[in-house]
Amino acid sequence: MSPEHNELEELKQRLAALTQRVYRLEQQAGLEPLKPVLAAPAPSIAAPPAAPVPAFAVPQAAVARATPALAPVAAAPKENLESRIGAHWLNRIGIAAMFFGGFYFLKWEVENDKLGAAGRISLWLLIGIGVIVWSEVFRKRGYRIFSFSLKAVGISALYLSLWAAFQTYHLIPGGAAFFAMAMVTAATATLALRQDAELLAAYAIAGGFTTPLLLSTGQNRELELFAYVAVLDLGALVLTAVKPWRRLLIGSFVGTLILYVGWYGTFYHQDDQLRLTFAFATVFFVLFAMVPLTRAPRAIADTSKPAAEFLPVLVILALANAAAYFLQIWDMLEGVNRHAIAWISVGLAVVYLVLFQRLKGLYKAGTPEKPRPHILPLLHVALATGFLAVAIPMRMETHWVTIGWFIEAGVLLWIADRTETDFLRDLAIAALGLGVIRLLFFDNFYTVLLFFNARMATYGVAIAVLAGLVWHAQKRGANRLWSAIPVVAINLLALVALTAEISDFFSQKMTSGLWVEIHNLRLARDFTYSALWMVYGAGLLLVGFRKRSAFLRWQALILIAMTVVKVFVYDVSELEKGYRILSFIILGVLLLGVSFVYQKDWLKLSGSKGKEPV
Repeated sequence: MSPEHNELEELKQRLAALTQRVYRLEQQAGLEPLKPVLAAPAPSIAAPPAAPVPAFAVPQAAVARATPALAPVAAAPKENLESRIGAHWLNRIGIAAMFFGGFYFLKWEVENDKLGAAGRISLWLLIGIGVIVWSEVFRKRGYRIFSFSLKAVGISALYLSLWAAFQTYHLIPGGAAFFAMAMVTAATATLALRQDAELLAAYAIAGGFTTPLLLSTGQNRELELFAYVAVLDLGALVLTAVKPWRRLLIGSFVGTLILYVGWYGTFYHQDDQLRLTFAFATVFFVLFAMVPLTRAPRAIADTSKPAAEFLPVLVILALANAAAYFLQIWDMLEGVNRHAIAWISVGLAVVYLVLFQRLKGLYKAGTPEKPRPHILPLLHVALATGFLAVAIPMRMETHWVTIGWFIEAGVLLWIADRTETDFLRDLAIAALGLGVIRLLFFDNFYTVLLFFNARMATYGVAIAVLAGLVWHAQKRGANRLWSAIPVVAINLLALVALTAEISDFFSQKMTSGLWVEIHNLRLARDFTYSALWMVYGAGLLLVGFRKRSAFLRWQALILIAMTVVKVFVYDVSELEKGYRILSFIILGVLLLGVSFVYQKDWLKLSGSKGKEPV
């Protein structure tokens, strides 16, 4: 079908759609429709509906076909393998071929020295500019990808020409080469903004961060290097504040990190560079920490796919920026002043809490009917909690490290519940597991008061977080295993904590007593162990009956069974007659009471509806 015929068909569809709109407006205004003056609709337009309408009215099906012609051009259909190879891969191979051809031409020219150094550099600068100008011809004709590929060749030629003019031929000083490359970077960024091309912005960022490497002389110029990098990062933030160019932000962060780490490993000396390096590390941290605030208005108003894909980048960037900055500070100050790291951690916690206050009204999730907090503001709460968890053990006793793990787990669990994010729930479980392991196997407590001490407080925090995990699992309707394991852990931790209290209570009395007194105290301690387990098992069984929870009742029965074994095996042989009698009496009363409860069949476990079994 010829292009003229296609244009005619499109014009007919536009006229049909406009006619239908005029007819609707006349109906709303109560006017009598005019006699049709248009020609009969094209055969491709469906026949009019049965209801009487003016002859020029177009049925809804035709309008549906015609309306897209008035809207922006629809996205092209998904390319097949052949089209992708022809349009993209052959294009890239062609660019590579041109690059190698130019390289070998340059090599041949150098070997024969036809133009001289100045002429050679001038030629390549003109070629680079010419290719960029030539690429505009293809862009205006609709070949954007091919146009951007040509621009990549031209921009690369400019950078390499300036590099050769400085490093190889020494035609221009380093300052002039740096200024010229900076102008190329700025021009590329401006072109990207005007043409709404993320790919060109990526070229600008890549060229900008490559410039210090191309012009490096092996000398330490920290102030110039990092001031230039800060300007680049600020430019990237300005671009991403108005455009959803997530790759630009990632490239800027990665480029900054690479240059910083490369310089740090080569030139950093703690004695005379600590303050300046610390200042620049802080500047980089602040710039990237401000990204969610600069991006917020666009992130809320823009509902396009690129804007939606930008939000996960903000989450990843917040985590990476916090981790990178803290590691930098730790490496600089760990051998100088560890207490300063603690205070910096507290300051970072305050910064993230302030950011949370600013972001919670900007980022929202869910639907108007069911709103819920966005993960990004709540993530800043988690980071603040994490930095406090790091700062506390540096200034206080070791068990505060464990409490810090538990608090971090609780905050992550709260955020996971508010945002319905399984990943954060898994992180909370991991932090909780690390805290429990440290509590059971690494922490040593010295207690003076019974129950009201650091150990019971630490165990209490752990149990509270485990209870929160149970509540979260039941609320989300998760697998029973997710709530069963924390319930068992709660009971085990409670028993361990209470048993440790009994052990410390009697241990303190044994330190100053005679052998006979120590022996009697040991007997009293062992009896108290049995009594504690009996009482705890009875209480757990009572809760199981009240909650109608077979899972709790089975835990109680297992604990009672373990107590029975201890009484009949250990207490009979070790305890004296008085303690032995008390153990058996208490155990007997407990077992009879449990038996009576089960015989009453309060929970109808037997299925009988008649009288109680004999």
